[in-house]
Amino acid sequence: MAAPPNPLIAVTGGAGMMATLLRPYLADAGYTVRLLDLTEAPELRANESLHVGSVTDPDFMNAALAGVAGVVHLGGLHREKAWEDLVSTNITGTQVTLEAARRNGVERVLLASSTHAVGFHPTGAAAADAVLPPRPDTYYGVSKAAVEALGSLYADKFGMKVVSARIGTGGERPGNLRTLGSWLSPADSFRLVQAALSDAGAPGHHVVWAVSANTRGWANLEAGRAIGFEPRDNAEAFAGEVDTATADEWAALLGGAWAGSDHKLGIDNYPHLAAK
Repeated sequence: MAAPPNPLIAVTGGAGMMATLLRPYLADAGYTVRLLDLTEAPELRANESLHVGSVTDPDFMNAALAGVAGVVHLGGLHREKAWEDLVSTNITGTQVTLEAARRNGVERVLLASSTHAVGFHPTGAAAADAVLPPRPDTYYGVSKAAVEALGSLYADKFGMKVVSARIGTGGERPGNLRTLGSWLSPADSFRLVQAALSDAGAPGHHVVWAVSANTRGWANLEAGRAIGFEPRDNAEAFAGEVDTATADEWAALLGGAWAGSDHKLGIDNYPHLAAK
């Protein structure tokens, strides 16, 4: 069954960075959006509503997904944290989200996975293989590999279309040499949502690289193209604003410094950064 044009969709993590950058594109395209988050999302648009609650709460999620045509699951912890926190929020939260989607007859779900699910693979392997097997670099990476496994289970068991998007680096623009290859632009994140909600490849589980068409990109984009995701933006447009003279000492591994011994398991290695 085709997804209706510009349907009601739910976005978990609706107050976070990725969702904040995505929301204007959804509004311009005429989507009606139900934002789900633990905190208030500022300045709601006319096409948006807000449900405050946790992705780990089955009752909340069952109610929040009633009547939606698709789910964009961005909610979760986005850095290395204690194991029990990652299990609760990222793994259980994804299972609760998928189960609520199933209970409400939602057939299309986009899951935010991560490069860190495959972080110990050599960077060059991503060009040769569109869908690398899991090789996580952290507990966070393990949680994202589990997110993908849950997506596979629900797609196969219940005939859903589930897209697990291995996000390179989100953000308004690339900020360093590494991100000139891994950046996913806000506009391309919207194109990925459109592809996930489309008929292409449905039903089934689709692991795709969520990376823009970067000149210095390392990602094989064929799996994304198979579901209609054709990124158009290029981080090279911002290369003049980035230090490209200093070599990236972690360029050989997809996970970068996260794969190094200095990046400790089970703790926040970037406490100076605000939570996203």
